[in-house]
Amino acid sequence: MSTPLSLFLGLIGLVILTYGADLLVKGGVRIAETLGIPSVIIGLTLVSFATSAPELVVSVQAALKGSGDISLGNVVGSNICNTALILGTAAVITPLTVHRKMLRFDTPVLVVVSLLLLLFIAVAHGIGRLQALLLLLLFGVYMGKHIRDALKGKEAPSEEIPEFKRPLPLWQASLLVLLGLAGLVGGAKLFVNGAVTLARLFQVSDAVIGLTIVSVGTSLPELATSAVAALRKENDIAVGNVVGSNIFNILAILGIAPLVRPIQAVGIHTVDLAAMAGVTILMLGMAYTGKSIRRWEGGVLLLCYAAYLVWLVFHAGA
Repeated sequence: MSTPLSLFLGLIGLVILTYGADLLVKGGVRIAETLGIPSVIIGLTLVSFATSAPELVVSVQAALKGSGDISLGNVVGSNICNTALILGTAAVITPLTVHRKMLRFDTPVLVVVSLLLLLFIAVAHGIGRLQALLLLLLFGVYMGKHIRDALKGKEAPSEEIPEFKRPLPLWQASLLVLLGLAGLVGGAKLFVNGAVTLARLFQVSDAVIGLTIVSVGTSLPELATSAVAALRKENDIAVGNVVGSNIFNILAILGIAPLVRPIQAVGIHTVDLAAMAGVTILMLGMAYTGKSIRRWEGGVLLLCYAAYLVWLVFHAGA
């Protein structure tokens, strides 16, 4: 297959990937409502899962192809992108008030799991099946706490659910889920193939492609969600979307992809991991001071992302 055709199909794959995730959310929510599952549980599980589904499917596809650097780079790059680019953009649009519960639990959890990933890479130089199982266990504990709190009435239902309140026959909802899953798998395969072709064309490592093109591409749904949420002054969605997605990326994606094939961090450097942990800790500090992320702080996050991209470009050309 020619290089231009591969790149074109990669772009088509990204579009299919995005629409596949959307269909999966809509169909899954309708099925859950038809079966009488509480909407808050839907918001905490299915909706949060589906917003990061592109990253999950891309990482698994990359692991199957033996491109472990793309799998790990996708997660590390996506978390940097989510925190610095997406949250920074949302904060520039409007100052973001951070919910107290998120300050007390979710954001500290994100910092801890980011440092845990840093430790795994430093000690094992990758993610093996044992580390993956530990990450999955932690993800189960994290989700279990959210579901328990929700059932006790400590959390409000997700604000994303009202869009799906109109009744829909179960077979139609199931068809949406199947089409969404097909779109995720097919789109991810096309996108990964295109990304690898681009890497070969410019003689750039898989790790750099995973840290940049793949991570930004699979983060487009989060970018759109947080930007729209900021414009609508829905701060909990804008911030929660980023924090929840980052936790899912580390605990679930890196808990699943290495089970397919252990991932070696050959092209992932200390600077990449430090950047991920650094912007996460910086975001936590901003949130604690004043219980909000102000416009100028959003600008600082954007500058951090720009500086990281500059480092990547110069390092790739070295």
